[in-house]
Amino acid sequence: MSKTNSFGRGGAPDDKRRSFLKGAGLVGAAALTAPAGAAVSPTAEQAPRAKARVPGPRLAAADAMPPSADPVNQISSGGDFMVDVLKTLDIDYLAMNCASSFRGLHEALINHGGNTKPEILTCPHEEIAVHMGQGYAKMAGKPLAMICHGVVGLQHASMAMYNAWCDRVPVVVMGGNIMEANKRAPGAEWPHSAIDPAALTRDFTKWDDQPASLQHFAESAVRAYKIAITPPMAPVMLSLDAELQENPIENRDALRIPKLTRLTPPQGDEAALAELAKMLVAAENPVIICDRVARTPAAMPRLVELAETLQCAVIDNYGRMNFPSRHPLNQSFRRSILASSDLIVAMELNELWGTLSDFHDRINRTSEPRTKKTAMIATLGTRGLYMKSNYQDLGRYQEVDLDIAGDAEASLPALTEQVKKLIDEGRKATFEARGKKLAAAHLAAVEQAKSDATIGWDASPITSARLCAELYGQIKDEDWSLVGTSIGLSWPHRLWNFDKAHRWNGVSGGGGVGYTLPASLGAALANKGSGRLTVAIGGDGDFMFVPSTLWTAAHHRIPLLYIVHNNRAYHQEYMYLQAMAARHGRGITKADIGTTLKDPSVDYATIARGFGVHGEGPIEDPSQLGPALKRAIDVVKSGQPALLDVVMDQR
Repeated sequence: MSKTNSFGRGGAPDDKRRSFLKGAGLVGAAALTAPAGAAVSPTAEQAPRAKARVPGPRLAAADAMPPSADPVNQISSGGDFMVDVLKTLDIDYLAMNCASSFRGLHEALINHGGNTKPEILTCPHEEIAVHMGQGYAKMAGKPLAMICHGVVGLQHASMAMYNAWCDRVPVVVMGGNIMEANKRAPGAEWPHSAIDPAALTRDFTKWDDQPASLQHFAESAVRAYKIAITPPMAPVMLSLDAELQENPIENRDALRIPKLTRLTPPQGDEAALAELAKMLVAAENPVIICDRVARTPAAMPRLVELAETLQCAVIDNYGRMNFPSRHPLNQSFRRSILASSDLIVAMELNELWGTLSDFHDRINRTSEPRTKKTAMIATLGTRGLYMKSNYQDLGRYQEVDLDIAGDAEASLPALTEQVKKLIDEGRKATFEARGKKLAAAHLAAVEQAKSDATIGWDASPITSARLCAELYGQIKDEDWSLVGTSIGLSWPHRLWNFDKAHRWNGVSGGGGVGYTLPASLGAALANKGSGRLTVAIGGDGDFMFVPSTLWTAAHHRIPLLYIVHNNRAYHQEYMYLQAMAARHGRGITKADIGTTLKDPSVDYATIARGFGVHGEGPIEDPSQLGPALKRAIDVVKSGQPALLDVVMDQR
C-alpha cells in the first residue's frame, strides 16, 4: 500500500522522473533540456565531474518544493493550533504510522509542540497504535490518541477500534483526509480520501466529527475527549482535513480552546439502590458477579467493603481488576454456587445470559440456566446506556427483576451504606457463618489448583501451569502487573495473588486476534517509570498478526516481559475442526491442515532479536525455563523489553 502520491503534489510523472535522475547525478542538466539529436557541450570528458547528491528524505523534500512563484514560508499552521488543543486534554502520547494526509499535524507535534504531551509513538501498523491505546487506557486510567492515514489507515485501525468498542475503552482516533476534491493531487490522494471517512467505523465508535474550521476542531476535540471518557466509555473519531492542518492561521486571536471540565460518572438511582440493598440483606445466598466494575483503583476496595459487609460470594469475570483473587469470598472458580443462589447481582457485566447459562455446542445447540427458577436477578451498570444495533456484542437478552442504570464503581458507596443501615445483630451472625463456609471453600479451591498445577510438571512441551507457577515464583516479590494472557489461560488467576488494581487489566473485548502483544505494550507504557514489572503471556497465533510491535517496544524502550505461549497452532480452531470431523465420523488426523503453525515452526526469539528485543527460545526443556525467566526479568528490570519463546502444551 502506498501512503503517498507517487508523483508528489503536482507535476507530470515524466517531470518527476527527470528530477530524480538529475538529483541522483545520472544525467546532466543540459541533457534534460537539450532538444533531441542536439550536441551537448562540453563533453562529459571535458566537463568537471559534479558531486552526486545522496538520495534520501532531504533530497526528496527539496525536489518536491513548489514553483518559486509560490510562497515557501509561513509563520503558523493549523496544525500548531491543533497541538495547542491536544495539550489541554491530558494526552501524553499520540501513536501513529506516519503518512502524508496528516503531515501538517505531524510536523507541528514535533516542532511546535516539542514532541511532548503528546509524545509520538512510532508504530509499524495502525492496529498496533489503537491496541496500544486500549491497553494503555485500562492501566493509566486515561486515553491516548492515535492518527491514521485516510481511509486505508483507518481500515487497518478498525479491528483494534472494534476490540476497544467491545471492551468499552476510550481511544481518541484521528484520521487525515482531503475534503475538497479540487485540492486532491492526482494518484493516491483520491483513493485514500472520502466524503465521510468515519462511516467506516461509525457502528463501533461512540461519536465522530469532521471539523470544517480550527474553532470547530477545538470544540470537537474537547467534546470527543469528554464523550470517550464518560461511562460507558468507547473510542471516538475525528477526521482532519489536510489543508486545515497545513495552511497558515488567519487570526489566532479569534480562536478559543474550550475548558475541559471534570466529569462526574452517572450514579444509580437512590431509591433503586435502596431496593437492591433490601434484597441483598434479605437473601440467604446472594452472589455478586462483576466484570468491568473497576474504572479506577478505588473500585476494588469499594467492592470488597460491600462483599465483606454481606459476607457474600463474589464471582469475577476478569474484564478488569475487580476483586482480590485470594480473598476468602472470591468464588470465581466455584460457579456451581449459582445453582443454589437466591439472588444474583450482576455489576457491569458484558454478557449476562452467557454467564448464567450452560450452552452446548452440539449438532442441535441447546442451553439451560445455571440458576434455579426462583432466583432473583438484579443488574447495576452502564451497559444499557449506549448501544448500537448492527454488531452483536450485546449478547442474548436476559430477563431480570431489577435493572439499575448507573456506573457501578460510582454507585457502590451509596449501596454499601444502604446495606449497613439494614443489618441487625441477627443478620450479622448469619452473614458471619456464611462467610466462614465460603472461606473454607475458597481455600480448598486454591489448594486444589496448586495440586492440579503439578500434573505433567516435567513434561515437554512445557505445561501452562508450570510456566505460570515458575513465572509467579520469580515475580511475586516484585510490584508486578500481568497485562495479557492467551485465550483460556486461567492458571494465573487460580495460582497468583491478585491484590492491587494494577495487577490485571482485562481482555480484548471483541476477541479480535492481534490484541495481546500491542495492548500489553500499551499497558507497559502506562507502567513505565512506576517501578512495576510488566509481564504478559500471549498466544503464538496472536503474535503472528502484529510482530512488528516489538520494534516499537525496542525503539521507545518500553520494559515488558512477553512470553509467547507457543503451541504451534491456532489451537481453539484446531479443536473446533476436530469436533467437526468427529461429528461427521471422518477422523481427526487431518485437523492440523489450516490450523497449525508448523512446517516450518516459527522461531519467535530470532524474530525478537531482529527487532532489537532480547529474545530466548524456543524453550522446550522445562529445566531451562527458570534460568531463562530470570535472565529475561533482569533485562526488563534494566528498562528494556524481552521475549521468551516457550513451546507449551496445547491449551
